Amino acid sequence: MTTRRITDNIPLAAEIILGGGLVAVPTETVYGLAANGLNARAVEKIYEVKNRPETKPISLLVASMRDVERFCRGIPEEAYALADAFWPGPLTMVLWRSEAVPDIVVAGGDTVGVRCPDHEMTLRLIRTAGVPLAAPSANLSGEKSPKCAQDVLDVFDGKIDAVIDGGQCALGIESTIVDLTATPPRILRQGGLERAEIERVLGMEVK
Repeated sequence: MTTRRITDNIPLAAEIILGGGLVAVPTETVYGLAANGLNARAVEKIYEVKNRPETKPISLLVASMRDVERFCRGIPEEAYALADAFWPGPLTMVLWRSEAVPDIVVAGGDTVGVRCPDHEMTLRLIRTAGVPLAAPSANLSGEKSPKCAQDVLDVFDGKIDAVIDGGQCALGIESTIVDLTATPPRILRQGGLERAEIERVLGMEVK
């Protein structure tokens, strides 16, 4: 397999995604290894290439809360408030999944993480393909997360279909994950968004 480096041909990247392939994508946090989040076999390839345990769920990259409404249920008002304040940005929200999300994405669980990344090339890809992207970081499981396209190619050249070269990641650290299925909400991973900012928008303390 020849891994293509894509600099502006987003329709080609969308074609690969819709064909069940893997495309590494830039975000403001780190590069992600993306597949069609509605294609179970494509998502399975992510686990295989990354050597990722299938007990670890994968978050979905979306372009808007309208997308979230397609793939989640019982969405609380807090989710809309946080999305309005911080999306696109380094915030992943854990919500109740809908039946549209394949079991393999959520490791058989009832919740799914969703995030709108702050990178125009990846947002264009999501909109062009018309599907959410299952996209954990584009590294081998447990290894350092990539911050540029060359970091991805150093590990996955010849093993994935393409990488979108969107330059250096602006933040270079993972997103903050907040679980909105818990009361009060819980921070599952502290990343590029501070706890105090989340609490300010929600008007409450979070765990």
